[in-house]
Amino acid sequence: MSPRTAPDPARRNERSRHAILGAAMELLSETGYATLTVEAIAARAGVGKQTIYRWWPGKGAVVVDALTDAALAQDTALPDTGDVRADLRTVIRATVAELADPQRSLVSRALTIETLGSDDLAEKVRDRLLRPQMDGIKDRLRAAQRVGQLRDDLDLDHAVELLIGPPYHRWMLRTGPLTESYADTVVDVAMAALAPPTGG
Repeated sequence: MSPRTAPDPARRNERSRHAILGAAMELLSETGYATLTVEAIAARAGVGKQTIYRWWPGKGAVVVDALTDAALAQDTALPDTGDVRADLRTVIRATVAELADPQRSLVSRALTIETLGSDDLAEKVRDRLLRPQMDGIKDRLRAAQRVGQLRDDLDLDHAVELLIGPPYHRWMLRTGPLTESYADTVVDVAMAALAPPTGG
């Protein structure tokens, strides 16, 4: 008789991690962020809460990882139709629609509040959730720059902020509606600054 193979701790831990992140996403959709607790996540995942605290400092970090896993399943590359204005309108409209979604907005606002008190969580939100989207926009701008649709001297990081900053500002301060028309206006204003000069 062959000896029994010992359980693989890494495989067991990976199963637990997926169960915890899945439970966090389910509870977010059911109850929202404000009432979400580590205890509830642990109960739904079928693990002890000490298991969660072994890998994450609190629910905010669990939620960031859960949202990151969900985002990784999506393609962050922007469309390249050859018309940079149209492509930017597509992505800024999608950004505005996500910010306008009541359920997603509640989670985003709660996470934003938590990041104000935690540099570590703020770094995770920036690098894992926001950076891929920003890099996708930057890649599309770089492609447009190569074919002469944008200025040669353009700072691409500043250009990305010029595009996504206004929607987040409007969302944060609730200064106006988040609509497709607003998204198109943001792109048009940005393009006036980003496009190469015309005429002589």
